[in-house]
Amino acid sequence: VKLPLFLCPPSHDVSLSLHGSEPKQQSPHRRRALAQPSTSGYQSADRPLTILHLEREDIMEESSAEALDSSIQDHVPPLAVKDLKLLLKKERSDCVSSSSRDDDSTLQNPGTHSSILDENTKSDSCIQEGKSKSIKLCFSDGKSRIDYILVYRKSSSQSEKREVFERNIRAEGLHMEKEASLTNSDVIFLKLHAPWDVLCRYAELMNIRMPFRRKIFYMHRRHKFLSRMEKRINQFRGWLPRKPMKFDSNTLPYLEENESFTAPFSRSRIHHFIIHNKETFFNNATRSRIIHHILQRVKYEEGKNKMGLNRLLSNNSYEAAFPLHEGWYHSKNSIRTHGAENHRHLLYECWAWWGVWYKYQPLDLIRRYFGEKIGLYFAWLGWYTGMLFPAAVVGLLVFLYGVFTLEHCPVSKEICQATDIIMCPICDQYCPYLRLSDSCIYAKVTHLFDNGATVFFAVFMAVWATVFLEFWKRRRAVLAYDWDLIDWEEEEDEVRPQFEAKYSKKERMNPISGKPEPYQAFTDKYSRLLVSASGIFFMILVVIAAVFGIVIYRVITVSTFAAFGWALIRNNSQVATTGTAVCINFCVIMLLNVLYEKVALLLTNLEQPRTESEWENSFTFKMFLFQFVNLNSSTFYIAFFLGRFTGRPGAYLRLINRWKLEECHPSGCLIDLCMQMGIIMVLKQTWNNFMELGYPLVQNWWTRRKLRREHGHHTMANLPQWEKDFHLQPANAYGLFDEYLKMILQFGFTTIFVAAFPLAPLLALINNIIEIRLDAYKFVTQWRRPLPSQAKDIGIWYGILEGIGILSVITNAFVIAVTSDFIPRLVYAYKYGPCAGQSQSAEGCMMGYVNASLSIFRVSDFERRSQPRTNGSDMFEEAVRFCRYRDYREPPDSAEPYSYTLQFWHVLAARLAFIIVFEHMVFAIKTLIAYLIPDLPKDLRDRMRREKYLIQEMMYEAELERLQKEKREKKKGRVHHKEWP
Repeated sequence: VKLPLFLCPPSHDVSLSLHGSEPKQQSPHRRRALAQPSTSGYQSADRPLTILHLEREDIMEESSAEALDSSIQDHVPPLAVKDLKLLLKKERSDCVSSSSRDDDSTLQNPGTHSSILDENTKSDSCIQEGKSKSIKLCFSDGKSRIDYILVYRKSSSQSEKREVFERNIRAEGLHMEKEASLTNSDVIFLKLHAPWDVLCRYAELMNIRMPFRRKIFYMHRRHKFLSRMEKRINQFRGWLPRKPMKFDSNTLPYLEENESFTAPFSRSRIHHFIIHNKETFFNNATRSRIIHHILQRVKYEEGKNKMGLNRLLSNNSYEAAFPLHEGWYHSKNSIRTHGAENHRHLLYECWAWWGVWYKYQPLDLIRRYFGEKIGLYFAWLGWYTGMLFPAAVVGLLVFLYGVFTLEHCPVSKEICQATDIIMCPICDQYCPYLRLSDSCIYAKVTHLFDNGATVFFAVFMAVWATVFLEFWKRRRAVLAYDWDLIDWEEEEDEVRPQFEAKYSKKERMNPISGKPEPYQAFTDKYSRLLVSASGIFFMILVVIAAVFGIVIYRVITVSTFAAFGWALIRNNSQVATTGTAVCINFCVIMLLNVLYEKVALLLTNLEQPRTESEWENSFTFKMFLFQFVNLNSSTFYIAFFLGRFTGRPGAYLRLINRWKLEECHPSGCLIDLCMQMGIIMVLKQTWNNFMELGYPLVQNWWTRRKLRREHGHHTMANLPQWEKDFHLQPANAYGLFDEYLKMILQFGFTTIFVAAFPLAPLLALINNIIEIRLDAYKFVTQWRRPLPSQAKDIGIWYGILEGIGILSVITNAFVIAVTSDFIPRLVYAYKYGPCAGQSQSAEGCMMGYVNASLSIFRVSDFERRSQPRTNGSDMFEEAVRFCRYRDYREPPDSAEPYSYTLQFWHVLAARLAFIIVFEHMVFAIKTLIAYLIPDLPKDLRDRMRREKYLIQEMMYEAELERLQKEKREKKKGRVHHKEWP
């Protein structure tokens, strides 16, 4: 039997590239070939033709493969012939009778790699599940599987459009069956099935890649020593305990289709593809995608653009459209003892079940069931979570460093021992004088976050963000290679119905398709963009107004709490003010998020984007901008404005000439920033998790309860799968937008102010471990099955991540230089402290720092409205004459009272210098790392080159075969026509 060979006309314009999968646990590389371009009109006519043809003969002469004519061999490099003989010899022994797993055959019996379904009984996957179950997943004949479900109501007024639409569906060759709901006679389910000929026709039109031959296991001789070493290493690993995070190979099926070459499907060469069973050759996700592709192009009215399922869903002709889940996700029997009943059950046991929270995600199974787009999201989320481990560990070490050095911190010691230093009141009239030692606890807490390791951690996180993004690009490339997405290009988006209805009177030719389409004039487009930009600016002003309201609340409340009757609140008025303000701010954030979503939707529709991808990108940008500003505006205020522009005692700056701006605590403002970040992060993540899973759970529970009450438990227990799925929550209308958005906002919260809150990566890590399983549980059990779709990257989100990484460098530089006391301490230690002028710093170099950072104020210089109601005699032995405040100013009896000292200017210059040096240094490191880390891993690049080389070798052999055949035909007196076999 002659093996399939690639044939290609010799041309210098042909660009060859093969891409396959990343090596699995027991799987070498998959290779794929570029197949003949489709003649269906989906390929541009001016594209260079690259034809790699497959040929198979039932009988071949054994000697013909070896007896190569010398005249022919002169035109072929000897290395090619030598290597190819090795390849063919190996393939004859390994690959002639090879098989590839069908969709249902990945469900295994426990403890084996064999299929649940025997090869001889695979012909009908519906019947294998028994009569009681097959009726729930197939047509009434029990054989035709349901590939797609449309739902409508008989009382709907769009019956004429549905009739035309369904008549055209039949014309496309799809099989249909209608069935009324068991719980609501007004609801009709339209079941769709794609027969074999329809699947083949559209698989060719859509260039869907399918397996056509097993890969070649080939290793050069110089790698044999390496293989022996790997064998010894694997034997040694066998003595080690099994890695807990990896799945047992007996539990998780081995997806053997990754061991096959793939090529765009072609009906003319169907005999070259590995087809054991026509019913399972195209897996369920592919079948659903093909039917959705058909439904998007079927007309429902006589008209130029009256077509597509999306338009019928928008005008309520159909109520829902979704592919079916593959049975029930739960079983009385565990997968470890009885095997998986279906792919949904397999995903639940191996991924969505809380008992496997510490396991790696089965990305190939996720991609197989939900499609590449959702699989890529979970791959990114898993990668982000894994990269948070080192950040969380380092952040925890920085925090522990602050804990262990707390007793040796001279600054906190000096504050705790300063019982004779009297601080000025922090608010008008009601706030009393305080001893500096009263801030002892806050000084110690501040040291936990603001210590010598803070700068190192800020640099580390900036580098970490770059490494995370660069290595994600490599990981994405491997996944794209593994999932056959390297050369995948998104189809040209169809024009949105809203755009079409608005601009149908004016048309122009589409330069891609050559067809007329609605056209939006330049002036109309940019006038709409201008209005949209004005709306965005207005909403940002709304955020600023909300922050302004929080500031007024803090100013008013601090005085109220200072006069509170409860001593605990009165003595901690500033902390109580910050805590309540953060909680109120969180409530405002959540309320504004609801408003922003509606405004972003309104502004995006006002812009009238032409295609769905343009609409999605515009909406994504607005929502991210709104929520980012909404979430971080108060944090920016606390970090960079709180206590910076308050003036001084006796000359306070006031809000609307009435309220005195809030001051920092005597121990600094960093404690306020830490509270803001900690409370917002914990509350927001808890709320998101509840809304993500708790809300669908409650809704689904209420629906089931209502149906049981109306129809009884027996009816509910025997509902068909399509009706069970219909009662689940519909997939998010915006796709994965909400999932990405909350993770991107968390990434920003984790990196932008991480210098002030080193525990942020740890909180993010804990949340993400929960988030992965919440999302998995939601997708598998609570949502209808989303339409499987393809994508080879995370889209616009990657650019947003890069922007956040750049912003984080700037903000952390300002947090260290402005918010923390790191720079003032350095200036004091090397310029004004006991060790000033010395080349080395000792432990006592910070002695006297607190006293040097506080200025003196004469109490008699207070403004009337700021004068405290008590003179301090109730707390101290006598009335207070002088008090201290945080600033670098001259004393009241100097030549220029209350003017800035020289130390203030030294500190200011050092802060500016640190910001410039820190930013340039970190940006240089980030740029260097990005340059040194290639986007493609070396082994992946080598595999791609190796496969390209193998294809060239096969083409040489194919050319030899063609020439030999021509020579034999001439000897027999036949005329040989140069045709593709």
